[in-house]
Amino acid sequence: MMYEAIDHLGRKVTIPPSPKRIISICPAITETLFSLGLEKEIVGRTKYCIFPKGTVEKVPVVGGTKEVNLDKIKELQPDLIFAEKEENTKEIVEELEKIAPVFVLEVKSIQDAYRLITTLGEVTKNTETAHLLLTSCQKSFQSITGKENGKAAYVIWRKPYMVVGGATYICDVLHTMGFQNPFTHEDSRYPVITREQLANAKLDKLFLASEPFPFQQKHLTEFQSFLPHTEIKLVDGEMFWYGSRMLVAGEYLAELAID
Repeated sequence: MMYEAIDHLGRKVTIPPSPKRIISICPAITETLFSLGLEKEIVGRTKYCIFPKGTVEKVPVVGGTKEVNLDKIKELQPDLIFAEKEENTKEIVEELEKIAPVFVLEVKSIQDAYRLITTLGEVTKNTETAHLLLTSCQKSFQSITGKENGKAAYVIWRKPYMVVGGATYICDVLHTMGFQNPFTHEDSRYPVITREQLANAKLDKLFLASEPFPFQQKHLTEFQSFLPHTEIKLVDGEMFWYGSRMLVAGEYLAELAID
């Protein structure tokens, strides 16, 4: 018998009591579902869902996070679809609702990331496994709480330059690591900024992420040319994912905070 659940946007979603054919269109959700032991239930993923390696490749790809193949999704006959507010668009969710129930999660902070794990456990009837995963992630993240480390910006795109702003998971991670993000008051959660704005921010550190734009060693020279007094580092963007990725991210982030 189907039952009514409330997703993270406050929407009422009628879902099966124990979903057997799940599609996830958010990479962090996909990885977390695997960590909850739902390998057999996951029937669809995006091309960006790359974890856990060696296992996720067996799951059919249904598109990306901003564009999906509706015909392919229909063929897979899902009984539940997981989406995330930031990763996926409202239009995609509305189209997918014509095929199957869509449960939307939302992550804007570390606490939201913990809630995501708990919610996925509740919805899939894996509460005990979810609790163990949550506890492990919380333990991992205890080590990243750092001292005051000065100002830092996290760059996600080039041409135009885009950085992480406020009300985002990554911003909360930076704050927890002891960094002050000077771009939290911009209108956008991922504002487009200029070289002048970066220079005027008087940054102590600048983090260049490996994704979504693949910053490489050659880009350090570009940024160093107008940020001569800022320490610039290439960072593994995947370590700034939420969900079960937090298990391995804690140690990496802790080292980054004290480096």
